[in-house]
Amino acid sequence: MKFDPQPVVLEGRHVRLEPLERRHAAAIHTVGCDPELWRWMTIAALTTPADVAQWIEDALRVQATGAEVAFATVRRSDGRVVGSTRFLDIRRPHRSLEIGHTWLAREAQRTAVNTEAKYLMLRHAFETLGAVRVQLKTDRRNAASRAAIARLGAVEEGTLRNYQTRYDGYVRDTVMFSLTAAEWPGAKTRLEGFLQR
Repeated sequence: MKFDPQPVVLEGRHVRLEPLERRHAAAIHTVGCDPELWRWMTIAALTTPADVAQWIEDALRVQATGAEVAFATVRRSDGRVVGSTRFLDIRRPHRSLEIGHTWLAREAQRTAVNTEAKYLMLRHAFETLGAVRVQLKTDRRNAASRAAIARLGAVEEGTLRNYQTRYDGYVRDTVMFSLTAAEWPGAKTRLEGFLQR
């Protein structure tokens, strides 16, 4: 099995992850202009259509190099784009990648949309691509994100001090989590239990 993440549609009962395209720009701007969504991110809020257009062009440029795969997060109940997420830090020789650059409209946070999106991405990474490791990371100060990542069954590995500089110059400490292929079956059962509730 070749470890080669590529744009693909991942669909569940609650969410569809579509390869990010320019056609998503207006919908991304509608939900992405909320500054609170970007509070913990390393980039500034997408407040204008030009910001969104540039953000999509940057994502597609990086994707063309094979380093990332970007998705639009679409809620199936109404077909509305409610956020975005990515596979990034793709390390093909090591069969490893990261799930990140994730943001969701406030109305979609703490719903089955987020849980199922992570489930679909993890299942694709481990079962289709043959990953041996999937990592996730977040700002040390973001307690809600840390709890959500731990809830997936990921193991907190430690804090990378002064790891990333935000758009505003703040140098953040980043907490690293991971799941391994050996841990995936247990995490999968756990996530499927959450989704059945």
